[in-house]
Amino acid sequence: MSDTANPGSGPSPADSPITVALIDDNRLVREGLTALLSRVPDVRVIPGEPGSSQWSSEGRTLDVILLDLGLDNRGSVRVAQAVVQEFPGTRVIVMDLLPSEEDMLEFVAVGVSGFVMKDAALDDLLMTIRAVAAGEDVLPRPLVNTLFADIAKELHSSVGPSVSSAVRLTSREREVLDLIGDGMSNKAIGKALHISTHTVKSHLRNIMEKLNLHSRLQLAVYQHGEETAT
Repeated sequence: MSDTANPGSGPSPADSPITVALIDDNRLVREGLTALLSRVPDVRVIPGEPGSSQWSSEGRTLDVILLDLGLDNRGSVRVAQAVVQEFPGTRVIVMDLLPSEEDMLEFVAVGVSGFVMKDAALDDLLMTIRAVAAGEDVLPRPLVNTLFADIAKELHSSVGPSVSSAVRLTSREREVLDLIGDGMSNKAIGKALHISTHTVKSHLRNIMEKLNLHSRLQLAVYQHGEETAT
């Protein structure tokens, strides 16, 4: 798993732009971010109003949704869950000044792909967007050491020992899961195990289905929870 200090290389401006939607009920934040991101060659911003159905209608072509954690009436969790379930190809980044452990656990549980601090530098925001669009999961560095172990423990506990013990992963799936926990990309896992990236993705789909998880971040914290439990 990555953090914003080393989220991996992103696409070059020559590649297809990353399509991004902003869901934030603060108009100043929304318009400011839209203006900044619109200047970036490899990012295309889809404008929209919070609460509108635009993210839904555009969902099949969106790469990333930047989602404000503090939407009214806890709407952020509902939006994140709907996107993950309806548009698995669209990845969600949650934005907040300092999300609590409980907030992060809740969003990880519904399958978001990363978090970014609202006071992050533009370069950190762009690295997070590019990393998430490339299939990585990102936690900001200030949160990694302080919250990751607790989130992993809680998520692992929520699966329950009876479910966990009933899941039977193949030896290869176990190897892939362990490397996901080490923060390795699909390409790096394939190289380490001498298999194709396509095969790695196939194993990931099988593992997620068996564990009823929905993102690499969930897999990483689940694997970390298994380590701390043994």
